[in-house]
Amino acid sequence: MRTPRDRLAERLGQLRQRLVNRSSIEISEKAGVRYLHFSSAWVQGAMRIQYPNALELAYTREMMTGLLLRDPPWPRQALLIGLGAGSLAKFIYHQLPKTRITVVEIDPQIELVARLHFQLPDDPSRLRVIIADGADYMLAGDSHHDYLLIDGFDRNARAGVLDTLPFYQACRARLGEHGLLAVNLLGRERGFQASVDRINQAFDGRTLVFPSGDGGNTIALAAAGDCVDAGYDELLDRASQCRQETGLNLLPTVARLQQQCQLGSHRLRL
Repeated sequence: MRTPRDRLAERLGQLRQRLVNRSSIEISEKAGVRYLHFSSAWVQGAMRIQYPNALELAYTREMMTGLLLRDPPWPRQALLIGLGAGSLAKFIYHQLPKTRITVVEIDPQIELVARLHFQLPDDPSRLRVIIADGADYMLAGDSHHDYLLIDGFDRNARAGVLDTLPFYQACRARLGEHGLLAVNLLGRERGFQASVDRINQAFDGRTLVFPSGDGGNTIALAAAGDCVDAGYDELLDRASQCRQETGLNLLPTVARLQQQCQLGSHRLRL
């Protein structure tokens, strides 16, 4: 028998769905993959329905390259700017159980969509979603994190304040001694090199820019605190271990870095 609480929960769910339906957020499905759009063909996130906790889009997989550069158990604290379909948050939640996750998302409707359509876990003890402006959060706070993952764009694919020197400087200030930053940049945009220059300036040149992927996304990594110094064979071993433990295959990422001569003297140093 349905209780008043059940009826209230159902009513709240209906109201949330109406809010989503009235917004400019769109959900589509094709070949077993569910996509998140902002009133355009531009994909904001994706989930393979049979494997909801895997990283479907290539650029999200490369944003987790930090797992190859620091020793486990790392990261203890992860901060994500931009929720999207929740892919990165879900992967970290399910595959890195010792990691506490904070997500800062400016649009409350995105959180509703992630919970209703993309199976975002409801576990505030480990996965906290804060509705706030990501730049304001970074500039005003003083908490420290091991991994910062920046993937925030508006409906016109613009990063705005999230792609400025003061923001990247704030990111560096919020990283701990083993801290790494991963930023999703649109590598085919005209201002791409200026974005890379700002990250370089904020992190004193301790950056690594991946070759642009097929979708136009380019991941930039930057290090704070302890130096990163890993050989090519070591990266391959870590990628194999990562695949075995989490299902995430970063072997193609290591190979692409090697082919693009990003590993000088067969070592990666940041």
